[in-house]
Amino acid sequence: MSTNLFISLPISDLERSKAFYLALGATFKPELSDDNGVCVAWDDNVFFMLITREFFATFTDKPIADPKETVQVSLNFSRDSREDVDAVIAAGLAHGGTEPKPAQDYGFMYSRDLDDPDGNNLGFLYMAPEGVEAGAEAPVAAQA
Repeated sequence: MSTNLFISLPISDLERSKAFYLALGATFKPELSDDNGVCVAWDDNVFFMLITREFFATFTDKPIADPKETVQVSLNFSRDSREDVDAVIAAGLAHGGTEPKPAQDYGFMYSRDLDDPDGNNLGFLYMAPEGVEAGAEAPVAAQA
């Protein structure tokens, strides 16, 4: 059985958000899009549903958080190299994103955060193969 992951994000401008995520390397799925939201795919199993705040509110009775003010979740994506991390951050910055804090370099792992134009937080990271092999011990060893 294959599992698809659909992550819904409240956004304020459909076209701006679509352009932003396409610049990061996602692809547009018109068959899953309309005037209330657009679907972008990261790969065959991971999708973002970028939904207008007004329509998003119809799915819940809870208040919709303003991602520029609060963080509920950070979505993190692995990349094949440090250069790939830097390239996706550069594309995001060029398309209205912001980098909320400096890069984190632990030697075995390199990561950078990117907020989309609405403030939703994305992380992009590269972990060297030796970091993956060391598993949970890698962060402790890096701090020693």
